[in-house]
Amino acid sequence: MTPVLAPAPPLLWPHQARYRKAAQALAQDLFDALDEELKPYVVLLALPTSPAQPALCLEPEDCGLPADEFFGVVARGRTIQNATPWPYPEREDVTPAMLRRKHEGMGVRNAVQEVLDRLDEHGLQQHFAGYPIQIQGYFVVTILRLQRKPIRAYPSLRPHRFYTDGRPLAPSLLVAAMYRFNEESVKALSEPEPGAGFIVRPRESEELLRAAGKALLDTPAQSLGFDPATTKLFATCNTISSLRYEGAEGVGKLLLARRGHPNIEEIFALTCPTELTDYRAVRKLLEMTTPDIHLLANGESVYALGRQVGKYDAVREDLFVISFVTHYSWELQHDNHVLLRSHYGLPGLPRTRLSRTGFRRALKRTFALTDPLKVERLWDVVNEASRQKHGTLLVITTEALAEADRLKLQCTLIEPVPLTPLITRLVTSIDGAVLLDPEGYCYSIGVILDGRASGRGDSTRGARYNSALRYVESSDYPCIAVVVSEDGLVDVITSVEEAAA
Repeated sequence: MTPVLAPAPPLLWPHQARYRKAAQALAQDLFDALDEELKPYVVLLALPTSPAQPALCLEPEDCGLPADEFFGVVARGRTIQNATPWPYPEREDVTPAMLRRKHEGMGVRNAVQEVLDRLDEHGLQQHFAGYPIQIQGYFVVTILRLQRKPIRAYPSLRPHRFYTDGRPLAPSLLVAAMYRFNEESVKALSEPEPGAGFIVRPRESEELLRAAGKALLDTPAQSLGFDPATTKLFATCNTISSLRYEGAEGVGKLLLARRGHPNIEEIFALTCPTELTDYRAVRKLLEMTTPDIHLLANGESVYALGRQVGKYDAVREDLFVISFVTHYSWELQHDNHVLLRSHYGLPGLPRTRLSRTGFRRALKRTFALTDPLKVERLWDVVNEASRQKHGTLLVITTEALAEADRLKLQCTLIEPVPLTPLITRLVTSIDGAVLLDPEGYCYSIGVILDGRASGRGDSTRGARYNSALRYVESSDYPCIAVVVSEDGLVDVITSVEEAAA
């Protein structure tokens, strides 16, 4: 049997258990907001600075990592340190001793990651090592574990690119979120009372998500030769997408590429390029775009209108698309892949369609429904509803008939009918919710839902999402709400939490 990491001493420092719980809670909120299938799990690893001592799993006691794999990892880290030049520019406010400690920490972190990568090679999970902090004679490493399958489901730019000061650029929103999580962990463990900051001053996951979105948009800015600190593409795109022109929402595309790019053809140029930070002027120019003609920008200003031509070599990674989808919603695209979708200033991963597996799990959890024919019938209904370009709302409840009668003054009652894709397309074309039961029978359409105010409400989401949330949380019966937003985002809200499944 493979030996696992030695059990930890009773206490390495006072806040270690509470720090790990706070880090786990933050990781849960942050990565669940990106994709619930990531299932983050935080482990604290302690590596002795003395080679005679064994590696320890601090929290939780049994982390399942094999002990022999971490033997000599600190020595390996120092070897990496000696073989790798310090990547950051020298600063007057950083002493040589501080530089050595930072360099040593980077070496240890890289050595730990080497071990984790080897262990994960054929596994279903992937571990990511944070920067080690010395506490009581140990390097304490916060390790984040995520499920491998959803990680690989999302597109990414190429890794191993860096800011001019040597810090790594984020190739994807997911990696950017990991960077932000690691930064918070390092800050918390570097305090005079390690970990106390996580407990008394927890960071909001939305704040970290926005920071991750900003970090990802730094990558195209740097690719185009601009300083990300001054370009601020994430904030710029958010502001432009929030503006209306004569009451109309902004829809169109902006191509980011150096002028003269071989895959860009100019239709006509502006005599005086318009700065991207001249938000209202850019929003006005966006009115001239069509599905084929876009604004052309070099990362700093709009210089022309034009189109993309020829076959783009994606390896170049020097042509990006900002697609303004609807009011306050936009996407970052590269080579026809969506890297980020921002909705009311909050970035997310491109989850446009409903997950069949997730929906089946919700049906089983909420209604104990496993009959393949019934599940497939409901899947056909929600799949058709998800194509409704103006958005829609389906409510599946065991008491659909009774609820239709209760809400009869604020809906249109219909004769019970089993929904088909055709009927679904018809009944979801009007405002209001569609009320159906787990058998797939519809009883009312155009329903105005009621419900008590919810503590889970989200001001960045529309009325459709929040009304569905209020209804589900107030319902006395098992129910599921499927919310299709105008920007294509699909949410499944259940009255039964997954933990209770």
